[in-house]
Amino acid sequence: MRTFLLLLLLTSQLLQAQTRKTTAPPNLKKGDTIAIIATARKVEAVNLQPAIDLFKSWGLNVVLGKSIGKSDNQLAGPDWQRATDLQEMLDNPSIKAIVGAKGGYGTVRIIDRVNFNRFKQKPKWIVGFSDMTVLHSHLNTLGYQTIHGLVGVSAKNATEDAKESLKKALFGQKPEYKLDAHTFNRKGKAKGELVGGNLSVLYSIIGSKSEADVKGKILFIEDLDEYLYHIDRMLFNLKRNGYFDNIKGVIIGGMTEMNDNEIPWGKDALEIAQDIFKDYNFPVIYNFPAGHIKDNRALIIGGVVSIDVSENGSTVKFE
Repeated sequence: MRTFLLLLLLTSQLLQAQTRKTTAPPNLKKGDTIAIIATARKVEAVNLQPAIDLFKSWGLNVVLGKSIGKSDNQLAGPDWQRATDLQEMLDNPSIKAIVGAKGGYGTVRIIDRVNFNRFKQKPKWIVGFSDMTVLHSHLNTLGYQTIHGLVGVSAKNATEDAKESLKKALFGQKPEYKLDAHTFNRKGKAKGELVGGNLSVLYSIIGSKSEADVKGKILFIEDLDEYLYHIDRMLFNLKRNGYFDNIKGVIIGGMTEMNDNEIPWGKDALEIAQDIFKDYNFPVIYNFPAGHIKDNRALIIGGVVSIDVSENGSTVKFE
């Protein structure tokens, strides 16, 4: 009887994860104001000018947060200051979207200082990648969609496709991508809510209140500048935590600028992932254009996405 009740509870939780609907913030329109803030590593305003020019070309007004130009060793000011900047932009009804200025590290240090009550009343798009994964995951636990896309400093070198994909996502056009086939791709079709982001950040928040539930969902991962054995360790940790037991599919973005030891690990990042996922039957897309690369296409975290992987290529379509 006890075993039956446990199975019933697990089945109920899985069904809830599959049927939950997240809230998409209102689409932007010309004349709206967006904010660029630094929740992690420090950045000077001059480095954000390409992003400012880009957003203005879309008909948007841009304001810079008080964290821009601030410095506390690596960080864009002390924790309280970065948290206050984020809080003010979340609470300000005239700000319709918040774009991270830069990645690095530091968002996890302020997330528990932030109150999302006013955000829940008037949600807005949160945009970024890398360390912004903390916000993507935390807001997913609260039931809100965010955009995994360009940060301020990446606008300078971003491809036109990356910039256009972010514009479309912000203004209400659902992303749809057609990709060439990859040797490692695992064929299949799947549909579910997209979760994930930077692998190192996801690994670091396991067990915290910011950890998103992955059951019944499609997982996206990407990373930069990690040792290959670290990639193996993190993926094994997720595997042992049951991350891959009940998911519907995986999208692997850029795994770039990886490091190796004097004695080689013996596999690159994609081969490590292939070795991990060989024990599962869900579809897997490799080398999706998102992450720490110039062609960093926008993805809606929390949005419902359909993936179709065949020998001729794959499609990723948000609904």
